Amino acid sequence: MASTPPVRSVPDLTFQLKHIAHVLTTELTAALAEIDSSPRLHCVLAHALPGELTQAQVAELADLDKTTMVVTMDELEKAGLAERRPSSTDRRARIIHVTEAGVQHITDGLAIIDRIHGEVLGTLPEGERKVFASALQRLTEGRLATPVESPRPVRRAREARI
Repeated sequence: MASTPPVRSVPDLTFQLKHIAHVLTTELTAALAEIDSSPRLHCVLAHALPGELTQAQVAELADLDKTTMVVTMDELEKAGLAERRPSSTDRRARIIHVTEAGVQHITDGLAIIDRIHGEVLGTLPEGERKVFASALQRLTEGRLATPVESPRPVRRAREARI
């Protein structure tokens, strides 16, 4: 005997947000390839730009694990976009320095990211764009700012925060 599924009283936010994040990340990845970059490379450079941050601090800001951060820094150094420099306060730590080429790379990447984000928001009616972006910001900084503790850990695909 077939059963009728229960009627939802609210939209499936988990699916919708996960789907949107995946599709947007793939679009950004394709677009940033124009400048031989990726969301992860751009994210690390942008977080390191203010200066005097260790590799571990930038990894935390970018939400990357240690191994991924090392590989990312290897790529950035090879491309001449960033350098690891000794910390003046901790001889074990390395400070991430963004080169002049890296600063230009961030600028070029931001133009691409802003273009894509603008195109995405442009699919909404003009009156909804700011409301949507503001609502997402409030959720990100409020109710959904940090994961709750759970007896069953949730594995999360690590994505760079742009």
